[in-house]
Amino acid sequence: MKFIKHFIVLSLLLGFAYTSSMACTTAVISGKSTKDGRPILWKHRDSESYQNKLRLFNDGAFTYVGLINSDDTNGDQIWGGNNEFGFAIMNSASFNLREDKDAKFKDQEGVIMKKALQSCKTLGDFEKLLSSLPKPMGLEANFGVIDANGGAAYFETNDEGFVKFDANDKKVAPNGYIIRANYSFTGRENEGYGYIRYMNAEKEFFAAAGTNQLDPTFILKNQCRSLENFLTEEDVKSFQNLSENQNNFIVVKDCINRYISTSSFVIQGVKDKEDPKLTTMWTLLGFPLASVAVPTWSFNIDLPETVRAEKDKNADLCIKTLELKKKFFPVSRGAGEDYMNTTAAYNKEETGIVQKLEKTENQILELSQKNLNNWRKNGLNKKELKAFYSQVDEIIKNNYETLFAL
Repeated sequence: MKFIKHFIVLSLLLGFAYTSSMACTTAVISGKSTKDGRPILWKHRDSESYQNKLRLFNDGAFTYVGLINSDDTNGDQIWGGNNEFGFAIMNSASFNLREDKDAKFKDQEGVIMKKALQSCKTLGDFEKLLSSLPKPMGLEANFGVIDANGGAAYFETNDEGFVKFDANDKKVAPNGYIIRANYSFTGRENEGYGYIRYMNAEKEFFAAAGTNQLDPTFILKNQCRSLENFLTEEDVKSFQNLSENQNNFIVVKDCINRYISTSSFVIQGVKDKEDPKLTTMWTLLGFPLASVAVPTWSFNIDLPETVRAEKDKNADLCIKTLELKKKFFPVSRGAGEDYMNTTAAYNKEETGIVQKLEKTENQILELSQKNLNNWRKNGLNKKELKAFYSQVDEIIKNNYETLFAL
């Protein structure tokens, strides 16, 4: 079995480059396969725009929350988010779809996702939006989308059109989920990026689906912080018995978490007849291994202070995580960005950054679930949501100051 697995992966990898400056690992999960029946989007964002933040928008037909680069003053491009009608979208860049590799009109993915959040309620609306765009569209991406009607799909999209992959179709997604890295299944063979990252995620999702564990907590705790390499079978957690004072470097450029990881989020949709405004976006802002999941909703209440910032300012949580990131990657010369010190994440004294932040995140998750249970029963309450956001800010502020003097 081990030989077969390695043979398949090596066959896939033959001729492929290892990485890209604009790369992501993503998944769309049908509500038919999740633990509680609600569909899920997951995006682990890799980018050279290290400073990013969340913003609440009211510049279209609908209110929506979007992840943006901090220097995007006007919020012209969205890299994932959801609106008040339960429509949610994200993408992974693809590098094997565009026919004209030298096309001058390109990189419109963030612009299109903004338009979708401003105007779309359903997957059908998004299909109409793509179909109505002038050609070429300037697109080369896998768009993941869910809606309040239980829709869950990928749209592999290039300049001239798209192909839909429905996560609710057992022929397309026999286990109820679809994963995409930085290549498209309808694209050119032997091109693209992220084949090992795809297999890293596929292994974990397959096991979770088989044991009914697919929910936001599983993804936040495992996939958003994954440091496993499917090909070498190396996993950072196997080094947890090492002391905090020991340096133990592993190559992470083919792991889901790596130097260019800038955020990770999980968007959980709603069940039939639930309020679409309860669609929840859980965001690990900044470097995921040094961050905690912050839940937000597309409701006209200011987002938590720790994840937002005015104009071109940086979000406080992102600033903190990037400072802690230096401990993971202490080698600054040569190819130092490829080498992570595992004891900064996990060690036998349990002083690793991931270990120290676990209680902080659990506190937020428990408080979130308590409020969600109440709102699903009694309706979303502005006063309660505002108070909850304040609690989250206080938890993050106090814990980062106590744990790391930040």
